[in-house]
Amino acid sequence: MADSQTWAAAPSAAERARSVLAAAWSCAVTAEGCREELVGAHTVTENGRVLLDVPEDSVLVTAAICAPRGEPSAVLEFADVAPVPVRGRIRSRLWLSGWFAPEEGKLAFQATRAVLRLPSGAVVVDLDEFAAATPDPLATAEARLLTHLADCHPDAVERLTRLVESDSLHGAVRVQPLAVDRHGLTLRIERARAQADVRLAFHRPADDVAQLTERMHILLSRASAASCPRALQRQRTDGDG
Repeated sequence: MADSQTWAAAPSAAERARSVLAAAWSCAVTAEGCREELVGAHTVTENGRVLLDVPEDSVLVTAAICAPRGEPSAVLEFADVAPVPVRGRIRSRLWLSGWFAPEEGKLAFQATRAVLRLPSGAVVVDLDEFAAATPDPLATAEARLLTHLADCHPDAVERLTRLVESDSLHGAVRVQPLAVDRHGLTLRIERARAQADVRLAFHRPADDVAQLTERMHILLSRASAASCPRALQRQRTDGDG
């Protein structure tokens, strides 16, 4: 069971889908009744087209040759996994359905449908918007950034909870950084039997890591000026006793 506050200044579905593609290192491919888990085998073009580098004897090559050209015959699945250990680490999943065609020693995938599965539900992504969108500029650095924040600056994570509504912290047993993009930072608030995701929006988008550092300093300054949430105060008192 999960609940969430309203997210402000968040990426569009097409941008999130492209960010999943940009950061993913593996994918699952289902074609002609077979399923293969591929690691480090795909690249993505500027317009979001997926290219697979697979062995010549792969069943996917056979499926691409034998399938009726232009007809949907394969599904690619990409999982967006939180880099910091939290409950329910799959933040979203991206499914691309379409067909393969051999191209310069690789399999080029032509998508006919894109579906992004979020905690709030599934969203069908317009293919033109998908092709035109760009990945979040922090997508490939996110894992390193969040891991560093969680492992090296737990005090900063705790301080940021001062920007969260006290009701959302009621019963909290742990708070971890769940996601970050150019628009803001998301915290995962874990309770005994549930969790909540809370969005802390930046005052303006961050286009690179240097700008992200500045945005985070502003959030922390705001948090330092805020009072400690009552729910967290009660939690500390109970723990000290």
